Amino acid sequence: MNRPAIVISAGFLIASSQALAQSSVTLFGVIDEGINYTSNVGGKSSWQTASGDLAISRWGLKGSEDLGGGLHAIFDLESGFALDNGAAAYGGRLFGYQSYVGLQSDNYGTLTFGRQFDSIADTVGLLSANGNWAGFLFSHPLDNDNTDATYHANNAVKYTSPTWAGLSATALYGFSNQAGAFANNRIFSAGLNYAWQTLSLAAVYADLGAPGANTSGAIASDDIGFAVSHQKTWGVGANYGIGQATLGLVYTRSNVMDPQSSIYVGALDLGAHGSLKFDNIEVNARYNVTPAVIVGAMYTYTHASFDQDSGHASLHWNQLGGMAQYVFSKRTSVYGQLLYQTVSGGNTGTALDGAHVPGSAGVSSNSHQVVARIAMNHTF
Repeated sequence: MNRPAIVISAGFLIASSQALAQSSVTLFGVIDEGINYTSNVGGKSSWQTASGDLAISRWGLKGSEDLGGGLHAIFDLESGFALDNGAAAYGGRLFGYQSYVGLQSDNYGTLTFGRQFDSIADTVGLLSANGNWAGFLFSHPLDNDNTDATYHANNAVKYTSPTWAGLSATALYGFSNQAGAFANNRIFSAGLNYAWQTLSLAAVYADLGAPGANTSGAIASDDIGFAVSHQKTWGVGANYGIGQATLGLVYTRSNVMDPQSSIYVGALDLGAHGSLKFDNIEVNARYNVTPAVIVGAMYTYTHASFDQDSGHASLHWNQLGGMAQYVFSKRTSVYGQLLYQTVSGGNTGTALDGAHVPGSAGVSSNSHQVVARIAMNHTF
């Protein structure tokens, strides 16, 4: 849940008296808390406190040691939590947000090992509203393309290249860790980023084999977007800056085979050989009215081609979102968000017929849902 690109923590340095000048450890964190209103949850409205919608509330440690010759040993440990009650996020994992160690070379790129974000979150996700400046509530329906990082990759080896003339590449492989079943619950993803002046471009591909199918694999069963036999995702995106404005366009496609359930709406009841194909088109814009006042908006259209034992159907989602943020300082801000989602073609007899904004209090009893949020964000 939620990309790390929204808020960059200020952090501060901890250094022991024995530490070398070339070594450092940084303690940092993000606290995000607010009140959400959901217009329809099973036929009733809901008011609730909610933590981590703009950025996951978390604390972390990251460090670097200079090994000489442009080579550095690095690590990152980040622990998510719910500010409402202090409970650990990500199924109670101590460092569920990220936990990796690796080597970083000035000339050859970075190689890391551990629990990490996949290539979608590192490329096209950064150009979407939810993966950049707006957060969880602005996700595409069911976060079907993982641009908001619903799932993380365990047992993962990731390589990120240096930047050559604005172009960089990244690839990740998450092992199944199962003897005799190498492809059972594994993930592979790869992507490209390109930047030139105010233009940013990205492309990505991700392939998941039976996510959540075993306890040792790349995607944990409590961390998946869909329980499926196979999922493939493609995506491209662009951002372009014009003065104080940044405009964005993102397209993603997700093929979900034999889906049994979604972490957001529960059982899907498509039968033994069902499938879903999602096409998402998002346009977004962000504008700095003043250095302290930021506004943004997005529109997403999603079409799902829907096959089940009883036949074929189509679903159509339209989602509008707006946000305003007031920045008190480099570390503290307040913000408000408003989301509206409607779904049509909803005669499938499944949980997909009701509108559901990811991060809302639950699935609507009808085809539309409104979510409003007012909140505070602080980094340290």
